[in-house]
Amino acid sequence: MDLPVSLTGLLIQIIVSVIIVAPILWLVGRGLVGGAKAKFTDAIWIVALGIIINAFLGAYVHGLLGFIVTLIIWLALIKHFFDAGWLMALAIAIIAIIVLGIIAIILAALGFAFIAGLGVMRGIL
Repeated sequence: MDLPVSLTGLLIQIIVSVIIVAPILWLVGRGLVGGAKAKFTDAIWIVALGIIINAFLGAYVHGLLGFIVTLIIWLALIKHFFDAGWLMALAIAIIAIIVLGIIAIILAALGFAFIAGLGVMRGIL
């Protein structure tokens, strides 16, 4: 039986995403909902579960529907783990994406251009 996702690729993606995305998500969540609600372990769970769920779901749901379902899953994970409302979860997600983008641009300008391409890692593996 062929799996829709390479398990090695999935594991690498989880590890890299936890190292890069979880701290940013945690800091943004901590800033918006407070340290009592946004714990670092919660950010790790959000990233790990989000990657796993989206990897398997993405193999079957494509296009605009896939994007919408993926967005709802990530927002639901942020909402649940950071004990926030839907709008606050959306704000956390948007700000985290902006911060991650700024960091990627800075690292790319410093010569770490491979960091800017981490979003396409899933397609490579």
